[in-house]
Amino acid sequence: MLQLEQEIKELIISSLALEDITPQDIDSAAPLFVDGLGLDSIDALELGLALQKKYGVSMSADSEQTRQHFSSVNALVAFVSGHRAA
Repeated sequence: MLQLEQEIKELIISSLALEDITPQDIDSAAPLFVDGLGLDSIDALELGLALQKKYGVSMSADSEQTRQHFSSVNALVAFVSGHRAA
């Protein structure tokens, strides 16, 4: 699980070109949007595409469930690992 967490943090940094941030700078429990990392809706689309390419997960752009999956790194890790198990 820690490896997947690290991979997702690296994916966030690379797919969003966050140059001044390292995986260690990202709090896994902190919000990704507004507070915390401060991502916006365009970042969400780019991150969603990167997750789809790397892990084969797909999600609806406007669903409440998707908002929950994108709430933090921990939530993304749970979503991707649950998708892998399915």
